[in-house]
Amino acid sequence: MSPPEILWAQRSSSDDSARNIIYLTINATDLQPGYSLTFPTSSSISFKGTSGDSKAISPKSLEIDSLELFGEIDLEAERKEKLTGKSLQLVLTKKDLKEEYWPRLTKDKRVNFVKTDFSLWVDEDEQNGVAVDDGFASTGAPPGAGMDMEAMMAQMGGMGGMGGAGGMGGMPGMGGMAGMGGMPGMGGMGGDAGMDIEKLMAQMKAERANGAVGDSKSDDSTSSDGIPELDEPEQSTSAAAEPSPETASA
Repeated sequence: MSPPEILWAQRSSSDDSARNIIYLTINATDLQPGYSLTFPTSSSISFKGTSGDSKAISPKSLEIDSLELFGEIDLEAERKEKLTGKSLQLVLTKKDLKEEYWPRLTKDKRVNFVKTDFSLWVDEDEQNGVAVDDGFASTGAPPGAGMDMEAMMAQMGGMGGMGGAGGMGGMPGMGGMAGMGGMPGMGGMGGDAGMDIEKLMAQMKAERANGAVGDSKSDDSTSSDGIPELDEPEQSTSAAAEPSPETASA
């Protein structure tokens, strides 16, 4: 058995446990579901599992035997855990609320299978301006991900799909709004900056409703194409009097 590669990153906080965390990735391709992950103590972690399969990747036994961590983990806190095709992702909560980072993941300074996860790492003095990655090790979709815009538009009724993004055809009142990240006919909104989707959808519904009411109450004097009908000239009720024979002979 051999230990799997471990990648780690962290955040810290003196007053917010949700930001006082360790990101841990145990790299194991096609890790079989029967793996074992335990915490013998609040400052140690053990792992045992088998990666690979009999078809494409030869099975390989992996084990971490009581790896001593630099500090303690809050075993009572919620632990995020997600198995992917390439790794096992974990989010652990540090027990002690401190603004200072752990100098390393383990007590031992030299653990050759533990490496920094630079895709998640943020320096201690810059972490307050960076949001916690809620999508890591989460079984749900990250914020905003997985939203089916075409299905949402279909709920509005009568609005063409988003295929080709050709100006949001069929949506009244949207003709001059530019933007939506390079969609023709929608320029000026500058992408989705500051856009509240719910408010936008409500506004679009209201405009459609107002348009339907306006059509049903159109003036009777207006033709189907919107051009007022012209009044026909009045016919004269009496023709010009023809001269009588007496008048003509005079």
